[in-house]
Amino acid sequence: MLFKFKIKSNTSGVILIAALATISIFLTLAGGLAQLAVYEKKLYLRQTSEVQALHIAEAGVNYYRWHLAHDSSDFFDGTGSDPDAVAPNGPYDHVYQSSGGEVQGTFRLEITEPVVGSTITTIKSTGWTDRFPNIKKVVEVQYGIPSLAQYSFLTNADAWFGDTEGLQGPMHSNGGVRMDGANDSVVSSARSTYICTSSHGCNSSNCSTLGCTWSGSECECSGVWGAGINSDLWDYPSLTVDFDSITMDMAQIKTDAQSDGVYIGSLTKGVQIIFQADGTFDVYRVNKLKSSVRQYKDTWDGSFENVSEEIDTKSFYNSYAIPTNGLIFVEDDVWVEGVVNGRVTLVSAELPDNPSKRTTIHVNNNLTYLARDGSHILGLIAQKHIKVPRHAPCDLASLTIDGILLAQNGRVFRNYYQTSLVCDEGLEVYGGIITNQTWTWSWSSSGITVDGYDTTTSIFDADATYSAPPFFPTTGEYAIITWEELQ
Repeated sequence: MLFKFKIKSNTSGVILIAALATISIFLTLAGGLAQLAVYEKKLYLRQTSEVQALHIAEAGVNYYRWHLAHDSSDFFDGTGSDPDAVAPNGPYDHVYQSSGGEVQGTFRLEITEPVVGSTITTIKSTGWTDRFPNIKKVVEVQYGIPSLAQYSFLTNADAWFGDTEGLQGPMHSNGGVRMDGANDSVVSSARSTYICTSSHGCNSSNCSTLGCTWSGSECECSGVWGAGINSDLWDYPSLTVDFDSITMDMAQIKTDAQSDGVYIGSLTKGVQIIFQADGTFDVYRVNKLKSSVRQYKDTWDGSFENVSEEIDTKSFYNSYAIPTNGLIFVEDDVWVEGVVNGRVTLVSAELPDNPSKRTTIHVNNNLTYLARDGSHILGLIAQKHIKVPRHAPCDLASLTIDGILLAQNGRVFRNYYQTSLVCDEGLEVYGGIITNQTWTWSWSSSGITVDGYDTTTSIFDADATYSAPPFFPTTGEYAIITWEELQ
């Protein structure tokens, strides 16, 4: 007998297994998605904390900028100066609060104060949130107050640059400017118009030809005008630079020189200083001056006077190293030359100030830096004039002056002599000129040089804007020089 078997399929078990597999996959995916959501939330919170930490770090540098605006000489965050402190000063921690007063984090400050002769302050600020204290952002900012050396040329009077006079760097005049030379930066005047006189080559017969307006008795020109090729860089009327605010506390500078610098009193007929390439300078007593030379009076009204301005005999006085604070104060007229190695300011002033006894600095020979690389700088501050005398290098070689020249009450100039001398080799100034009264290196007639330097060049020292010579006057407030996120 044959038996037939029939296998009955059980589909319910298969469905159960498939369902379990589906549920397992779903749970795995759901778990993964949940983990992803948690990770993304953590990532979002971390990224948010990084942004918040950066904002807190920025709040730190902004706070200290505000602090310096109220106390420009405090680099210890109000804790009191520490003569033994090693840069940077700090750290100084501050709690950061939201506008609603909620504590959100902390910023930590480290302050590096300026070196002698500089206004550049470095502020390093590290910020973090309370929620993620291990997530930190670091911002480093350099602040500085611009010095008057931010100008290649600054004057309180009218100025004329001839077609053989080149000017590099920004120039400003509180008067009018006739610009016939070449300029590579802004030339600005505080005046919208000014009266151009014969000293700037203007008269009734040529006023209209020059592009100015003759009013019947005066020639009125634009604040900046002339035959210069870069007129798109001329700016007028511009802001006035207050020369009264340039007034320096000479008494305090003298005290600082007596305590930490070099102070030299009156020495007979004056003082000669010769800078040496090894970072020292020699001082000579001027015993006698040569016969006087007939030249224009200070009034420049066409009248002449006899002035002795060249050293005849001298005797050695002393030799010094450039002091740590870089300050040399001489209470007498000065003759200066040599090679400057270091950062130094030479001041010539007789105190208390008496207009009839104000002193002058004579640049009677080449005065140069060891290198024009930003590590050497010289400031010349004269109570009256800074003068290039007739006997300075002329025909055999050009005259080179490296430095920031400031004539507090007088002018930076080469005078007009009754026995004229035209210097064909030219004069070059690397640095800047700040002159209260009218400046000139050359005298011309009908466009032809009749006395002084026929060709002159002014080269701007950009490093001097925030790293000026020691004790050099500044202007304005702290401004950002560099901003960098370090972490």
